[in-house]
Amino acid sequence: MRDREIRQAAFQWLEEQSALCGESLPRRTLEQGFDFRDVRIRLVGPQGIFKPQSMALPLSITTVAGGPYHDGFRSDGLLSYRYRGTDPGHRDNVGLRTCLSAKVPLIYFHGIGNARYVGAWPVFIVGDSPPDLAFTVAVDDAVSLQQFDTLPANASVQQDAQIRRGYITALTKRRIHQQAFRERVLTAYRQQCALCRLKHGALLDAAHIVPDSDPEGEPVTSNGIALCKLHHAAFDRHFLAVRSDYRVEIRSDVLEETDGPMLKHGLQGLHLQLITVPSDVASQPNREALESRYQRFLDLGRR
Repeated sequence: MRDREIRQAAFQWLEEQSALCGESLPRRTLEQGFDFRDVRIRLVGPQGIFKPQSMALPLSITTVAGGPYHDGFRSDGLLSYRYRGTDPGHRDNVGLRTCLSAKVPLIYFHGIGNARYVGAWPVFIVGDSPPDLAFTVAVDDAVSLQQFDTLPANASVQQDAQIRRGYITALTKRRIHQQAFRERVLTAYRQQCALCRLKHGALLDAAHIVPDSDPEGEPVTSNGIALCKLHHAAFDRHFLAVRSDYRVEIRSDVLEETDGPMLKHGLQGLHLQLITVPSDVASQPNREALESRYQRFLDLGRR
């Protein structure tokens, strides 16, 4: 019972931290954890499979960016998570195997660089392959999980859970990649908007030059620009463009409008100004991509 209560408290704490800090959380925050009945519960430790001292089974599994274990999402959309070491009987591996048999939910943290992690919960160990030294992991939805617990474990319910988990795990993979892209872009731009220099991380986005929905929209730093939320929205809706010479161009009808100080200073005042670009040439915005997007901006302006 105590383990279950701690897990629920950990899920709730992560919800609160994500609301405050955004989708990626600093490792130090996860290491510090939270208090549960006067006991400090940490969410990560030195090893990828982590069990707090006050718990009987592991609480979290972690993939470290650039780490020694080759965890990854498989072609079926689920996550392959490597054993600790090569001994299937290691206590950490046994702990996850017990989570599999007992259907115990865990937390998954994926490192995206700069000691930041994207979390997903609840996740379940749904497979074990000793020859491959790997577990299979699926992400679930907290609300659906509660409903699942109250229904009879018949074949239909199990099949629905399998489909749901595959879908949610695929969404989690996409979310992790988006957050990794954001982290790389904001780091390259020194955590500030390329247009207005705003430095509040919670108000910054990594804007795609070529949309990620486009086959050419690769999640590389040169396809991104760090923008505050106002300028990201203006960029996406073609209120402004960034030309291949790195100058901002405001749409002509927006330049002619009369409104309050936000329009005047937040948009109109940027017309023909140079943006701030990363010092690393390879991270600077791709000029060909900017030119292609600029032509789209001109075409829309002629309509």
